[in-house]
Amino acid sequence: MIQQRTLKSITRAVGVGVHSGHKVELTLRPAAPDTGIVFRRIDLAEPVDIPVSALAVSDTRMASTISPLNDPGGPKVQTIEHLMSACAGLGLDNLYVDITAEEVPILDGSAASFVFLLQSAGIELQPAPKRFIRVKKAVEIREGEGNSLKWARLEPFHGYKLAFEIAFKHPALDATGQRVEFDFASGQYKRDIARARTFGFTKDVEMMRARGLGLGGNMDNVIVVDEFRVLNGEGLRYDDEFVKHKLLDAIGDLHIAGKPLLASYTAFKSGHALNNLLLRKLLADETAFEVVTFERDADAPAGFAALAPAW
Repeated sequence: MIQQRTLKSITRAVGVGVHSGHKVELTLRPAAPDTGIVFRRIDLAEPVDIPVSALAVSDTRMASTISPLNDPGGPKVQTIEHLMSACAGLGLDNLYVDITAEEVPILDGSAASFVFLLQSAGIELQPAPKRFIRVKKAVEIREGEGNSLKWARLEPFHGYKLAFEIAFKHPALDATGQRVEFDFASGQYKRDIARARTFGFTKDVEMMRARGLGLGGNMDNVIVVDEFRVLNGEGLRYDDEFVKHKLLDAIGDLHIAGKPLLASYTAFKSGHALNNLLLRKLLADETAFEVVTFERDADAPAGFAALAPAW
């Protein structure tokens, strides 16, 4: 049986929110089977639980934000996509995330620090079947036309693979890989995807900060790009780090579905908003998906039965 997974022990991290600039403490705790991933705002007078789901996403500007009952005016947790991506990469199903502010800490700007935290706590198999959302027919979201066209698509596939393409028309980005493919059957999320950092442009800094965004960003947690080049002294971690980070984000956004997908995802210039619309369109059509389990490991797609190797 492909089993659900949680943590063996509690682990903690302290950092700052990339947009708020506020210090935040994160405590990751084991959860019982079928709990899902639940964020808990413990800084409030009365703690508020926010279970992760596609319908809980209340804002997708610059990050994925969730709120109870999709209420944009209620308590919220912002910038959950990097942690969610790490959970997808390690196959985690059940987890409590206690948080002391409204934004997940950016740490090093990638998912690698979260992978390290989660693996340090240990991954535990649980006595319950892992439930997957299997896509049965193609679902697509398209937006814009011509140079502004963006799209994202889910199609049936016995496994989980993703392909992402960017087109920024910027010399620093154009000099790197524009398209990346990743198949979860490889078992190499940690090596090939997790270390890709978020990126930003100097020309956007003043506009973002005027809107109260990017206040915690710096060259320790963001790839900073001016009109021509990458400003970080150490350069890039991957030759195609920009597009790999967009794929990392997409993995996190799609894990907000609440269960891992069995699907092929392809996207062109997609982002948090389009990814969430794609999930909502899928889940709104009962003929487009089914929830499945695997009693025999041999019946599951390659790579889904094995735990990710420790660091």
